[in-house]
Amino acid sequence: MTGPQDRWASSRVELCTEDGDDAAVIVRSRQDPGQFAVLFRRHAPELQRYVERRLGLAVAEDVVAETFLVAFRQRDGYQVSRGDARPWLYGIATNLIGRHRRSEIRQYRALARTGVDPVTESFADRIDAIVSASATATKLAQALARLPAGQRDALLLVAWGDLSYTEAAVALGVPVGTVRSRLSRARGALRRWLGDADPSAAGSSDTGSAAKGERS
Repeated sequence: MTGPQDRWASSRVELCTEDGDDAAVIVRSRQDPGQFAVLFRRHAPELQRYVERRLGLAVAEDVVAETFLVAFRQRDGYQVSRGDARPWLYGIATNLIGRHRRSEIRQYRALARTGVDPVTESFADRIDAIVSASATATKLAQALARLPAGQRDALLLVAWGDLSYTEAAVALGVPVGTVRSRLSRARGALRRWLGDADPSAAGSSDTGSAAKGERS
C-alpha cells in the first residue's frame, strides 16, 4: 500500500521553505502548491498516530492521506488569523473518522476481548490504576465503544490529539462550551463505568487541561 509520505513526495520538496507558522505556509501554497508539503511534514506524523489509535493501522494511512488532500483543496478558505493549523487538520480527520465508526467500535471491542493495547496505552499509563494496566485497558476500550460519537470525539481530541478545549472546539466546529459539556459527560460516564479511575486524565489533567482550555 502506498503510504501518505509517498503520496506527498514531490520533486519540488527541496524548494519548500519551513519559514513561518502554518498560516504563512498555507498562504504561500495558494500561489505555490508545492509549499503545502511543509504542512504535511510538520503534522502528518502525530496525526497518523492519532488516527491509528482510533481506527488501527489498516485504514489510518488512507485517512491521513485523504485529510491532507481535503485540506489542500480547501486551503483557500483557511482562516489565516489562526497560525496553528492543527485544529483544522484534526477537524478534517475527525470528519473522515466518522465514516469509519464501525471500524472504530470494532477496534475497541477487539481490544476489550484480547486486552492487547496499542490504542489505549497512553490512558493506561497515566491514570491512578485501581486494577492492572491490562484490565484497565480492556475496561476503557469497552467504555469508549459505549460513548456517543460526539463525546468520544471531544474526549479523544483533547486526550490523544493534545488539543486545548478551544482548539477542539475549532476542530469540531462547535462552541467551546459544547466541548466542555461533552467532556464533562464523557468523563462522568467513564468514571461510572471504570470506578474511581479517570482515563480522560491522559494529557488532560484537571489542572493541566483547564489551563490549556483557556488558551486562545
